[in-house]
Amino acid sequence: MDREHISDSWERGSPYEQYVGRWSRQIAPLFLSWLNIPNGRRWLDVGCGTGALCASIVDHCSPTEVTGIEPSDGFLRLARENLADRVVLHQGNAASIPLSDASVDAVVCGLVLNFVPDQLGALREFVRVTCESGTIAAYVWDYAGKMELMRYFWDSAVELDPNARALDEGERFPLCHPEALESLFVGGGLASVEVKPIDIATPFANFDEYWQPFLGGQGPAPAYAMSLDERARERLRDRTRETLPIAADGTILLTARSWAARGTVAL
Repeated sequence: MDREHISDSWERGSPYEQYVGRWSRQIAPLFLSWLNIPNGRRWLDVGCGTGALCASIVDHCSPTEVTGIEPSDGFLRLARENLADRVVLHQGNAASIPLSDASVDAVVCGLVLNFVPDQLGALREFVRVTCESGTIAAYVWDYAGKMELMRYFWDSAVELDPNARALDEGERFPLCHPEALESLFVGGGLASVEVKPIDIATPFANFDEYWQPFLGGQGPAPAYAMSLDERARERLRDRTRETLPIAADGTILLTARSWAARGTVAL
């Protein structure tokens, strides 16, 4: 196994869309509905990726302005194609947001915080750019539990290769647990912190539709799959297929859970 090619880096929009981007697009409006932020507010999406959450804000929240921050050139390029002139996009990251103090009413962060090295520092940066009584919110995949399309993959991978456990997002990212997410928001100085699960169905027509995104090589699980030689990858494919709940007609009905958190910037 060539572990040098196993990376958390997200650089290319198309493989991401096939793997989890399409499911993120379904989570976004449910997340925004829960936030229930009034119309006419200024929004910031940190780590906006290909623009799924930004687009949902524009479509459902009647904002006065939406700004997206994204470090990846590839994602930013696709976000600009998807969003045209509806959103102001900047290259940047959660540790250093190129906005002035108290310049937005709401900061959101979708599926990003797990990959931020200094999570508490990021929360403080979110607070800096948010006005008093503004909202800060985020969601992360439930890697250790009900993000089932990844859970079946990693459980099979670890069964065949115990060393894969060190790469499993459910092991590596404690923030995927609701208690840790709540603790981060409270530690960031936010008031009225709440955490809740958001579930969506992730149906696959057949096993090939399930498996193909893992061959995109981007993100921890696909990168691990593509680091294996062909024989080992086939063993992993076959073992994963054996464990999945495949119906008689070949369909696979799974659940993807994210944990969402929100808090208010104290007066």
